[in-house]
Amino acid sequence: MIKKSPFVFFYLINIWWFGCSPKLDIAPGKVKTDWKTKNIPKSVQYTSGDATRGFEYMKSGEYIGSGVPWKMLKKKLGKMRDSLTEVEVEPGYFLNYKISLFKAPNGEKVVSGNCFTCHGTTFNGKLYYGLGDTFYDFTKSQKMASKALNSLVKLKYNKHKPERKAFEDFGSYYKALAPKIVTPVFGVNPAFRLAEACVQHRDPVDLTYKKKSQFESIKFTIATDVPPLWNVKKKHALYYNAMGRGDFTKLLMQSVLLGLPDSTMARQVQQEFVHVLAWLRSLEAPKYPRTIDRQLSASGKVIFEEHCKDCHGSYGEKEDYPNKVVALSVIKTDPWYAWYAKDYSGFSPWYNKSWFANSDPVSKNVPVEGYIAPPLDGIWASAPYLHNGSVPTLNTLLNSKERPDFWERSGKTDDYDYDKVGWNFQEKKNASGKFVYDTSLPGYGNQGHTFGDKLSRQDRKALIEYLKTL
Repeated sequence: MIKKSPFVFFYLINIWWFGCSPKLDIAPGKVKTDWKTKNIPKSVQYTSGDATRGFEYMKSGEYIGSGVPWKMLKKKLGKMRDSLTEVEVEPGYFLNYKISLFKAPNGEKVVSGNCFTCHGTTFNGKLYYGLGDTFYDFTKSQKMASKALNSLVKLKYNKHKPERKAFEDFGSYYKALAPKIVTPVFGVNPAFRLAEACVQHRDPVDLTYKKKSQFESIKFTIATDVPPLWNVKKKHALYYNAMGRGDFTKLLMQSVLLGLPDSTMARQVQQEFVHVLAWLRSLEAPKYPRTIDRQLSASGKVIFEEHCKDCHGSYGEKEDYPNKVVALSVIKTDPWYAWYAKDYSGFSPWYNKSWFANSDPVSKNVPVEGYIAPPLDGIWASAPYLHNGSVPTLNTLLNSKERPDFWERSGKTDDYDYDKVGWNFQEKKNASGKFVYDTSLPGYGNQGHTFGDKLSRQDRKALIEYLKTL
């Protein structure tokens, strides 16, 4: 079923601010690259972590550092039962796996989201850790909800109470990010904007909260699809534009920006993310759950190796992934995420002068005018497609003429087309409708990646059959 944005869902603050999504308030960029593709070089990574410890740490949510007092929510939130997704956090009290109960640095129990808020989902009655959740609805502003939550905590606990102290960082950052993560379409994730909004109010050296914004940002939210985590082990850089370079333990701990108090705790978290990285390396893509036509897929493999291998790599006994970034002038998919990260956002300049980039191990943001050709492991399960989730199925990905300009999913996590591989959808005539994906919006276009257009219908079918095997 369709889910409300996680912060509001967690805290049962059912107060919404309705209004039209703002228009893009920056001028169009221009493609000015003199290259077609680039191979991202490998960087040194930690390899000594404990995968089991890393998985438990991800579920714990401790890295967030701050949250809503458990005492406020225990009676209402702790009784929400769901045999598939529940976690017993105290005897007789249960939380959804996307929500964690942990102790803030002062010892007070708090509740917040965790990595699996976005990187875990149920699919056909099964829970998949590491699969991106594309069913949260970020189209409504949380501005009023964040103000209400801050007011409720202040009314209930005076400034000397430990519950108030344990909430302060989360409350401040939630208030700062709430108006910045409203998406104009359903099914995308504003993770970049969330991080950007948080660092606007962080000192780059010690990561402490600053009331005054460190830089300006645009009003319009450019969001993306949620990538599957099992592909991290193949990557030399993170994010769709491959801007996350260097140490992965720091790059992966982006969620700590929501509530962590300072760089002292950030160092403790980074050391635990050595184990998180080990778990990600152990994660395998789920196998296609239905029968595969082996003869047809064999034909598809030949087509793949002729047309797709150079960018997406090879699979099977001799796997090889080239970590290739494709220039906007070549891929021709919607350019706005790449443009925004490179030329308009203050996030990368802040990051590159911050604790993340100026203490060991070093990580940096190096945005480019292009998108990385991702690994295709488990691609059958990771619809919708392209970096912005604008294409509902592999069939429409490989035939741009059949891509709908306006389309809508049912909101059911089992409403899947296993032949065309992707979500069943209804094509719409316009953008009217609560959960319609509007590809006419800047940042949400479904153009580009037209390499499959030249294939025959039979070759396209064979290629899709092969992609099911990955």
